[in-house]
Amino acid sequence: MVITKTPFRMSFFGGGTDMKEFYEKFGGSILSTTFDKYCYVTVRNLPRFFKYANELVYSRIERVNDIDEIEHPLIRNCMKYMNLENLRLTYDADLPARSGLGTSSSFAVGILQNFHALKGEMADKKTLADEAIYVERVLCQEAGGIQDQIAASFGGLNHISIHQDGSYVVSPIIISNEKKAALNDNLMLFFTGFSHFSAKVQTEVKKDMKAKEAQLIEMKNLVDKAISILASDSDLNDFGRLLHHTWELKRGISSGISTDSIDELYKRGRDAGALGGKLLGSGGGGFLLFYVEKDKRSFVRNALSDLMYVPFKFENGGTQVIYYNAQDKD
Repeated sequence: MVITKTPFRMSFFGGGTDMKEFYEKFGGSILSTTFDKYCYVTVRNLPRFFKYANELVYSRIERVNDIDEIEHPLIRNCMKYMNLENLRLTYDADLPARSGLGTSSSFAVGILQNFHALKGEMADKKTLADEAIYVERVLCQEAGGIQDQIAASFGGLNHISIHQDGSYVVSPIIISNEKKAALNDNLMLFFTGFSHFSAKVQTEVKKDMKAKEAQLIEMKNLVDKAISILASDSDLNDFGRLLHHTWELKRGISSGISTDSIDELYKRGRDAGALGGKLLGSGGGGFLLFYVEKDKRSFVRNALSDLMYVPFKFENGGTQVIYYNAQDKD
């Protein structure tokens, strides 16, 4: 039996520049972090005395004999890619799927690390990220970028720089413990209650990409400004103001990124004292992130009292095997 624990991510700046249609022309740049909310994947070999060969437990239960019968595309393609079957796989998570936190990619990374361990293999973080990108974007043919898989694999507060050929460099942000703690303390996360399908929004964003290039280039340039704020003696509140600017740019990329309801919630947070914020993920719903100075936090919570507030802490570990018990082969 193997159990993996893989964090979710929040992307601050550069979202959208990790899409192939953009980075192949201009390169991509993302500033993101993982935090202490995780998905857990448990896998063991299924004993042969059942009437089915594979049992898969996520939001539903599938019991099938042939891999091709599996309805969940990610599980099916990961099993075929790793040439594994006769499994019982269980998925559990701290936060809901389709909520803008890269949950699907965290699931992909967690499955692949689990499968490698089940086969007695040690897979490094880059291998896991690359394989998760391949499974989601090529085998599953899901629209979207490549930042989520990288963030979930590596973990931490990082600058992800993507070259035009699709290769990438993950660089930890150099920041003092005090300033990093202050940044964490000034961020507030709220669940809007609206779920979305990221691939659907991403497909809309891909349409007429050339017309959106100016906004995406500016969003890419904001990454360096944000890193400069974190890595220097600059006023940390400028990070919050910059979040507001990138959200305004992001809203202009596609009509599917925001809604009237989300705009109203965002305005309530800003009116209550938040310096800036953004909807996490590709858009359409999920989690709202705000940057709020300490003395304004109670006002923002009261203004958004109808939403679920989710405290969190940054994490640095990335995906991990937290339980491993090798099974003898038949």
